[in-house]
Parts: sequence; C-alpha cells; structure tokens
Amino acid sequence: MNAHTHRNRDLFPRPMDLAGGRVDLTHGGGGRAMAQLISELFAAAFANPYLAQGNDMAVMPPVSGRLVMSTDGYVVSPIFFPGGDIGSLAVHGTINDVAMSGARPLYLSASFILEEGLPLADLKRVVESMADAAKKAGVLIVTGDTKVVERGKADGMFIVTTGVGSLQHDLDIAGSMIRPGDAIIVSGTIGDHGVALLSKRENLEFETTIESDSAPLHGLVRAMIEAEPDIHCLRDPTRGGLAATLNELAQQSGLGMIIDEEAVPIRQAVRGACELLGIDPLGVANEGKLIAFCPSNKAEALVAVMRDQPFGKNAAIIGHAQPDSRRLVWLRTSFGSERVVEWFNGEQLPRIC
Repeated sequence: MNAHTHRNRDLFPRPMDLAGGRVDLTHGGGGRAMAQLISELFAAAFANPYLAQGNDMAVMPPVSGRLVMSTDGYVVSPIFFPGGDIGSLAVHGTINDVAMSGARPLYLSASFILEEGLPLADLKRVVESMADAAKKAGVLIVTGDTKVVERGKADGMFIVTTGVGSLQHDLDIAGSMIRPGDAIIVSGTIGDHGVALLSKRENLEFETTIESDSAPLHGLVRAMIEAEPDIHCLRDPTRGGLAATLNELAQQSGLGMIIDEEAVPIRQAVRGACELLGIDPLGVANEGKLIAFCPSNKAEALVAVMRDQPFGKNAAIIGHAQPDSRRLVWLRTSFGSERVVEWFNGEQLPRIC
C-alpha cells in the first residue's frame, strides 16, 4: 500500500455511500466531502497518469500536427435515455466536434454542475458510462471541475466538456471549402437521438424501440480521409438537425443546397413518431451522424467506404451544393415539388443535447 493510499484512508475513514447517498452542497464546497467525491468517484473512474497529477490543470506531452479544440455543454433531459445517457453523450459529442476537422481526438476535460439531492447512484452511473465511452474511443479525461447548486437549479446535472485533438494532415476541411456541385452525403438515418429522448421524456411507446444514435465518429472520419482525401467539409448535425446544419453551411459557403426527400435515410419508426407528434424529422437532433461534402465524381466511392464502417452502414448521397446568392436550402419532395427548408425558430425539441 503506497503513501497516497494511507493518506486517503486517514482522510476518508469511511467510504462514500454511492448506492444510497445523495449529492449535497458540501460536495461542491471545497472541503473533505468534495475531496472524497473526487477521489472515490471521478478519479477512480477516469484514472490516468495526467489526471493523477492532482493539479488544477493537466500537463501533457507535446503532440505533432496542428491542435484542434472544441467545447460544448450538455443539458439533456432526461439524463438517461434509450441508447445512452448524458455522460456518454458528453464524450461522443465533443469527440465528434473535434473529429469534424479530420483531427484525432486525444484529451477531454469535464466540468460537472450537480443539483443538490441528485442520487449518488445516478452520478456514479453517469461517470462510469462516461469513463467507458472515453476508453472505447481512446481518449483520456485529464482534468475537470465539480460544482453543486441548490435543489431545483440544475435539473439533476449539467456537463461541460472540452476536447483537444491533433490534426496530422494539411487538409482544410471546413464549411468555407464547399464547392458548387459537391455531393452531400449523410452517414446514416437521421432523427434517432431526438425522438429517443422525446419518447422517454413523454413516456411514449412505439412498436419498435427507438434508440439514440450517440456514437464516436472519429474512426469513420479517419477511414473516409484515408480512402478519399478530397473531402471539402464534415459536420455533425446535432441541435437543429439536418435542416439547421445545411442552412448554417449554406451561409458559411455562400452557396445553396438541394436535397432529395426520398434519398434522406429515416427509420420508419422515427418517421411515424414525427408524423404523430407533428414535427419535421429534418429538424431533429442527431448525435452519431455526420454530413460530408465531396466532389460528385468521388461520392459513390466514398459512400462505399463509409458503409464498410460500423457507424456508416446506412450512408447515402442525399443532394448537392449549387450556386445561389440567396443561400437557400431546398427539398425536392416525393411529389416532385420543391420547398425551402427553413431554419426553425427556436428548437423543435428543447433540452436534447
């Protein structure tokens, strides 16, 4: 037994009640209770040499290539949902934001805002899910923070994660690089995440279980770039779904977009749920899908590569970019007509990522 173990035993004579206890204000007060929470839960789950330094920052070795950094906050309700939870979602979402540059994600930081009264068992479940997601993705959670707010102020917990990655190539993958005629590819079915959360939140039951698509996409991105370096843009359509993402990219590129309704992959259960609830699946969030833009003559080969990957099996070409000074996104409907795909005012489904 090393000296550190002796110190922890003396400082915390009794282990925390992670099965039946609850978060209280002392867990964020900077004293013994907070130190025990960090030691017995967070440090134990996220264990790695950089976190074990025990400082207010993590010192990591230099990396080759350009650095890529992204940060995001997660305020999901409910925190557990079919196919995932707020912990795995926080890891996947930030990894994917880094990966959309073509970078390899390396490190994460995690800041927890906890509500007084949150069952420690729920916190433990989220932390362990987060640790498992990070381990499977090959990234390390190297630093973090914990705060506790009064009951009723945080709806259980919020998580803020920051990701750092390394860009090993000189490609410039960005919305500004989209060119007229570029094919628009989506890596799989859309709307799964948002509908999964809504079904849980509203206690809706469908014939087929709808699960979140939350997943890390850096492996898929790596395979795509290795097979076809001439990828102009990658983006994950999270809040606001496909509709918001394409409108954002139209503004960034100065081009218009047109997509074919029948080409957009949507699970029948998701389509039915959206029809029942009166929402547009194009505006529903995804957490394990990406949109890619590449020259049209290379699109079929890129889709074939994507379909060989676990998170790209349902990849499809859904449209193309086109010159348009108005920067509009059009949908060619199944009836042969065309309509503008608008940016939604506000969110169709709040608190889903």
